[in-house]
Parts: sequence; structure tokens; C-alpha cells
Amino acid sequence: MSKVINIDPEIMSGAPVFAGSRVTIKTFFDYLEQGHSIEDFLEGFPSVSREQVLNLLDLARQTLTCKEKLSMIYEDIVR
Repeated sequence: MSKVINIDPEIMSGAPVFAGSRVTIKTFFDYLEQGHSIEDFLEGFPSVSREQVLNLLDLARQTLTCKEKLSMIYEDIVR
């Protein structure tokens, strides 16, 4: 998996961005939440590759389906 996320205080005030761009991860999820497709997002942000988007979704899937990983970031999990 290629590098997907970059966090650098000098880029977008340290917000997580797609590596090699200034496009925040939040922007991607905002697009999806508003009903836009991945295609719409990629057309609007050509500095982000399809591979990066798919890898981000895979990373989210791995995190949200693994109790151990999820409990590290979300303390209120019902056990």
C-alpha cells in the first residue's frame, strides 16, 4: 500500500491530507456525505489518485472492523 495520508504542521495546519497534495481527508468524506461519487471527487481533485482513495477506504475498513484498532481511537466502545 502506497503512502496515503500525510500529516505535516506546514501543510493545511497539520490536518490529515492525501500524500503529495493539500487535499484534506475530511474533504473526501465531505464529498461522499454530500452524495458525490468517488469519480466526482477525483475529477475535482486531480492531485489525488484513485489508488490513494481506494487505499484510504481500505484503511478505514481495516480500522473500523478491528476491535483492537477501533478501541485505540474510540474509548466508548460497548464491550
